[in-house]
Amino acid sequence: MSTHSLDSLNAASEADFTAALGDIFEHSPWVAQQAAAKRPFATITDLHDTMMAALRAAPAETRLALVKAHPDLAGKAVRSGAMTADSISEQGSVGLDRLTDEEFARFTRLNDAYQTKFGIPFIVCVRRHTKDSILNEFERRLTHEKADALDAAIGEIARITALRLDARVTAPEKLKVTGRLSTHVLDTHGGRPAEGIAIELWELSRDGADRLVVNTATNSDGRTDAPLIAGRPLPIGTYELRFATAAYYGARGVTLSDPPYLDVVPIRFSIAEPEGHYHVPLVMTPWSYSTYRGS
Repeated sequence: MSTHSLDSLNAASEADFTAALGDIFEHSPWVAQQAAAKRPFATITDLHDTMMAALRAAPAETRLALVKAHPDLAGKAVRSGAMTADSISEQGSVGLDRLTDEEFARFTRLNDAYQTKFGIPFIVCVRRHTKDSILNEFERRLTHEKADALDAAIGEIARITALRLDARVTAPEKLKVTGRLSTHVLDTHGGRPAEGIAIELWELSRDGADRLVVNTATNSDGRTDAPLIAGRPLPIGTYELRFATAAYYGARGVTLSDPPYLDVVPIRFSIAEPEGHYHVPLVMTPWSYSTYRGS
C-alpha cells in the first residue's frame, strides 16, 4: 500500500488523486473523485469530512449501492480471498479469516438474518473490536428497526474509512482513530519502581480461546519501553494483565512462603473506548496489591 502526503494529493491531478484514494470507500472511487474537486485540504480531517459529505449527499440508491459493496463479515468471500486488500487485512486482524467451522456457521446464520431483515450486509469497523464484541454488536443491531440499519452502516463506514485514510495519507495532524494501553508497577515494599517484572497481556474470550497479545517486562522506571497497545484502536473486549510478582521478589532476595502467597497477580479489565487511553498500574508488596485507572 502506497502512502501519500496531503500536500502531494492537493497538488495531484484529479486522475492521480482518485487513483491514490479510490479504494478508501469499498469499490466506490466516485467518492474520491468528488472530493478531488473540493481541494485543497488543510488537514486529513477536512479530507475525510469532505469524502463522508459526498457519500451522505449522494442519491439514496448510490448510498445503498456503496453499502452493499461491502462483503459479509466472516462470509464466504473471506475464505476465498475475494475481497479488497483492505477488507482482507481488516477481517484478518481479528481472526475472521481463521474461524472454526462452528464459528463460520454462526457468522453465516447472523449474516443471513441481517440480510433478510435489513437487505444490507452487517458492517462494523472490525479493528475496533474483538471477536466477542463483534458478535455482541451483531446481536444488538439485529434488534434495531429497519430505518436505523442504513444509518448504522454509514456510521461504521465512517470509522473504517477514517482508519484507511489515516494509514494512507501523511500529514502533521493525524485523525483521532487510535488508542493507547499502558501500565507501570510500583513496589511499595522496596519503595521504588519495579524493574524487570515480567508482564503478559491476554485478550480473553468467552469461548476460552484466550490470546496472548504482549509479553514484556518493566524498565528501571517501572514502565514498559513501549505501550502495551498503541498506534491502532484498542479492540473492545475483556483483557487480563498478569504480573509475575513472586519471581520479581524472589530475584531480590525477599523471603516468600512456599508456595508464595502471591505468585502471578492478574488484573482483569475491559475496554469500551477504542480511541481512549487506558493506564492500568499495579501497586504491590509480596502480600498485597491494588490498581486503578490512571492517566
